[in-house]
Amino acid sequence: MSEVVRIHEVGPRDGLQAEKRIVPVAERVALIDKLSASGVWAIEVGSFVNPARVPQMAGTDQVMAMLTPKAGMVYSVLVPNLRGLEGFIAARASNTGLDWEIALFIAASEGFSRANIGCSIAESLTRVSAVVEAARPLGVRLRGYISCLTDCPYDGPVDPAAVARVAKALYDIAPMPISLGDTLGRGTPERVTKAIAAVAQNVPLSQLAGHFHDTGGKAADNIEAALALGLRDFDAAVGGLGGCPFAPGAPGNVATELAVARIEALGYATGVNRAILAGAAQMARDMRAAQ
Repeated sequence: MSEVVRIHEVGPRDGLQAEKRIVPVAERVALIDKLSASGVWAIEVGSFVNPARVPQMAGTDQVMAMLTPKAGMVYSVLVPNLRGLEGFIAARASNTGLDWEIALFIAASEGFSRANIGCSIAESLTRVSAVVEAARPLGVRLRGYISCLTDCPYDGPVDPAAVARVAKALYDIAPMPISLGDTLGRGTPERVTKAIAAVAQNVPLSQLAGHFHDTGGKAADNIEAALALGLRDFDAAVGGLGGCPFAPGAPGNVATELAVARIEALGYATGVNRAILAGAAQMARDMRAAQ
């Protein structure tokens, strides 16, 4: 039996937040429901961030309420602070049939932390700690994200040791899966390998995921390098949606269909139905074309 690799679909949140058009709630729900039928393991459905900064994610509470629950599916929502957690708690009550996960973001570089989160790395860890403590009674899953695995748009190349320190600090707050993001898509298999190996000194490989952008056309190769190290979880965005509105020059997460094809070509199983995924990818492309 082939070893299983889990796909964490991030298109409806990380992808759509970087698109120019504000996609209506009904379209976002339709895409998420289509993806839930495809066999991906988890889906990011939205975020409770300041709508003035990321207007594309306004209406996340409505999205959560309208989703059709699917057994075995994990639904993830970005919660940046205590105010965001309050919004999540209120919206969660409207759809209790879903397995919810809270996504927590920090950065490995000071420049990106201040541009994306509006505070230093140390301050962001304090915020994360407060959210984790307040979320404990909810019994929801936690997942961490670390941006700028290899490069920062403001500070330049990122030292693997710096990523490892931030990962340890996050994991010390609460043991949780951590997704390592090549935010600019400039990583190469060699650099990605060094960074992940450094993080693995502080966080078990079984708790790490790869999140690669395809700006430089290396995302599939970086996935292969991470697989060789032992990672079995990867983020991807259907249709290659998005990037990051706070990372200039970082268009395009790796397309889920490309990631699945490379992973399965290497002999792993993803459990993803490619025909259904292709339908979701067309929906994503239509959303982009409507801009």
